[in-house]
Amino acid sequence: MTPRLRALRRCFEGVVPASIATCSADGVPNVTKLSHVHFVDDEQVALSYQFFNKTRENVLATGRATVEVLDPETARHYHLHLQYLRTETDGPLFETMKARLAAIASHTGMSKVFRLLGSDLYRVLRIDAADADPAAEPGPDADLLATLRAFLAELSPCTELARLLDTTLLGLERHWDIRHAMALLLDSRREVLYTVASRGYRQSGVGSEIRLGDGIIGIAARERTPIRIGHAVEEYRYGQATRRYYADSGGGAELETEIPFPGLPDAGSQMAIPLLAAGRPLGVLYMESPQEQHFSYDDEDALAVLAGQLALTIELLNHAADHPDQHDGGSAAPRVQGRPILIRHFPADNSVFVDDEYLIKGVAGAILWKLLSEHETTGRVDFTTRELRLDSSLKLPEVTDNLDARLILLQRRLVERCPAIGLEKTGRGRFRLVLGGPPRLSQMPR
Repeated sequence: MTPRLRALRRCFEGVVPASIATCSADGVPNVTKLSHVHFVDDEQVALSYQFFNKTRENVLATGRATVEVLDPETARHYHLHLQYLRTETDGPLFETMKARLAAIASHTGMSKVFRLLGSDLYRVLRIDAADADPAAEPGPDADLLATLRAFLAELSPCTELARLLDTTLLGLERHWDIRHAMALLLDSRREVLYTVASRGYRQSGVGSEIRLGDGIIGIAARERTPIRIGHAVEEYRYGQATRRYYADSGGGAELETEIPFPGLPDAGSQMAIPLLAAGRPLGVLYMESPQEQHFSYDDEDALAVLAGQLALTIELLNHAADHPDQHDGGSAAPRVQGRPILIRHFPADNSVFVDDEYLIKGVAGAILWKLLSEHETTGRVDFTTRELRLDSSLKLPEVTDNLDARLILLQRRLVERCPAIGLEKTGRGRFRLVLGGPPRLSQMPR
């Protein structure tokens, strides 16, 4: 029985190095070890191009190679007979292989030696099982499919974005034993991903940011492809990612306004799955574990399906939020009693400080300042997402931006840092400003 390429994906995890055999144009053979074999689809694999050596010289001359891989669970050997197609030096395939190679290099202490120059794409012409009596090809994982079905059923009743995200992260722990995870959404105008929900960390990190293209989270969003790493890699740890970003960009004086990213300091495994709607990135579902090789190819497949459903639901909820329920309009609230709350607003980046402590900035900061300013002027406490969307002074990104996510971010930062101010959902596309004391607003100079 000839196995399908998909059934051999365990062989490509990098646990056991593969070997590659080639011949020169005049028939001289060459065999060497290979850093990385990457599964592309049922007909193609990609090999890492790191050096211009004899192997590459032979491949360019003949267009053929044979790769031997080994299943780490069964110890069965397979020979892949390959035809060279092309070399890619950018794009999703290259970036994914670059991240995986960094994991292998870091794990073996070869980070300064391993450097991916390109991804060599090959067509698989034939697969031979080296053993005389190969086992039958494994079928679909029934438990995994049942788990995914149950997980999706739990998401279907979620009619609010906050509940959807929290249910997703809870389900990852319950069904997949993924205890550390977060959901980030994309700010397309600033090209950063911001944390909206997290689970398993001492600090929630809500509001923390990662640049598009930074680490596996940023790469997964930019390249629209899942990235999975099975070993600890210093390059992709996020504990200081935000601070490095602002220090490198000359913003060191403003570091006190940055929210620490809630990643594990010593993650053994990482996986980032982009949330895509019609091919457009909305954000990233990021998961990690202190254990190495915690995530498998099968996990990646199932969670990619989950992420697709999650992205679709986010789009539908975002659309519904811009069409609020009918309402009598929102009357002025009684005068607020209690201790005054000092609030300073810096228009340069819309950062907001409450009683001299940093709270939030950017779009969420601009929204909070608008609500408080409107309350100070008219006494209003009831608002709609639609009126925020239509307010040009907020300079919101295009319709692709998820306004409901900004409100969730703001609401959760207020709960963590300023309980005297709150946002309370009162209906679809409607919310109320809740104040525990009279706000005293101070607009700072630009």
